[in-house]
Amino acid sequence: MMKNVHTQRGLTLVETVVTVAITSVMILALGNAIALFYKNNAYTFAQAAEVAEAREGVTLMVRDIREMTYADDGAYPLITMEEHQLAFFSDIDRDNSVEFVEYVLSSTTMMKYVYDATGTPPVYSTTTPDREFIISNYVQNISQATSTFIYYDVNGMPATATTTVTDIRYVNVQLIVNVDPIRDPGEFMLRSSAALRNLKDNL
Repeated sequence: MMKNVHTQRGLTLVETVVTVAITSVMILALGNAIALFYKNNAYTFAQAAEVAEAREGVTLMVRDIREMTYADDGAYPLITMEEHQLAFFSDIDRDNSVEFVEYVLSSTTMMKYVYDATGTPPVYSTTTPDREFIISNYVQNISQATSTFIYYDVNGMPATATTTVTDIRYVNVQLIVNVDPIRDPGEFMLRSSAALRNLKDNL
């Protein structure tokens, strides 16, 4: 009578090496895919967060510009009107005391500086700001040769070299934001505008 004999044998050395190699390649590929996924998502989230912050900053700038008014010492509301710098007087905290406000794009950072009036009669010292805020990071206006502030006169015409601060009645604000300029999804342009409601036309 014949008997069936079942024998069990393990993997040969070659089979073991091949199995380990294939498993290692698969784990490495999966690890790289996961790392790339998180890296791309992190960039997307960072870009979205920065755009949201910049949007809030533009809204704040426009609000301050709209409330531009004469200083506590009687100075004219608008002081500086440059491509990447705007300085003016405004009661930004609604405390019936007018502050001197300066928005400056420094490299890729939009800054806000606030100077309070002191003394009687009131005096504005612009040596050191009383408060300063970062409005937005990763601003690409300078590298993109795009104005941050655009000015218009009472007739709605863009400011020229001969336009003075007393001619300005309207300011356009625009920020180009991009966390990483060499990567997608690319840059975002945020725009808004403000009419200077408290200026007199009979000067």
